[in-house]
Amino acid sequence: MDERLLMVTYDIADQKRWRSVFSFMKGYGEWLQLSVFQCRLSPKRRAELIATLDQLIHHQEDHVLIFDLGPVASVTPRVTSLGKEFSAISRAAIVI
Repeated sequence: MDERLLMVTYDIADQKRWRSVFSFMKGYGEWLQLSVFQCRLSPKRRAELIATLDQLIHHQEDHVLIFDLGPVASVTPRVTSLGKEFSAISRAAIVI
């Protein structure tokens, strides 16, 4: 599969918009910190993520950064973690 490991971080000026972005992001990745998510996404899911975030934010007040860390099959993130342990998101089946 051609999934990539992404880190998404955001600074949303309005609390209501922040909650909308946070709720939306929970469907795309693993919540790491207040406004930081780790995502494992295919190109299609990445495009969906960007398109929806583009609609949710106010472009004059908000800021979203998406860091592409590389292909999940070959990337090993080098992270210094103080406090809670960090581990790269793994592929897992979700039963609905």
